[in-house]
Amino acid sequence: MTWPVRETHVVYENPWIRVREDAVTRPDGADGIYGVLEVRQPAVFVVPLTDDDEVVLVTVDRHTVGPSVEVPAGGTDGEDPLVAARRELAEETGLRAEHWRQVGTMNALNGICQAPEVVYLATGLSPLAVDDEAARAEEGIGQVRRVPVGEVLGMVRDGAIDDAETVAALMFALLALGRVG
Repeated sequence: MTWPVRETHVVYENPWIRVREDAVTRPDGADGIYGVLEVRQPAVFVVPLTDDDEVVLVTVDRHTVGPSVEVPAGGTDGEDPLVAARRELAEETGLRAEHWRQVGTMNALNGICQAPEVVYLATGLSPLAVDDEAARAEEGIGQVRRVPVGEVLGMVRDGAIDDAETVAALMFALLALGRVG
């Protein structure tokens, strides 16, 4: 089943997103207007796992929802996703990883968005020689912490982690590790 598009009109755009209205034919055959948000570049999500079985989480002050506990993430800005994932891990946590494994791909809010995302599991973590605390402050990251995997799952269950993409990224990582399934 498809939604044929008769006409598209861009209503807003900037370097990161574009918002458009599509004149469509709905699955029931009726005409309609559908609003779509396009994210211009794929995003990356990193699940950093320590040798002590802890996930490194960041607390970000989001303009839209306030403080949010998340895995490190960000836009690719046109880079290869793995390059972007390495950059985001470094900027947001002050860490680097020796081992990288792509564990999934997903689409955010696919009922209204075109927002492709790539999820990585990062292991063999070590601190960077120079930690850029200014980069974290610029992005609103107030806390970086290591949380045992079992506690992370409890945080999801209890709603302390309510960022859907973080929940999905954690699921991909746990599936890859054979912890669920």
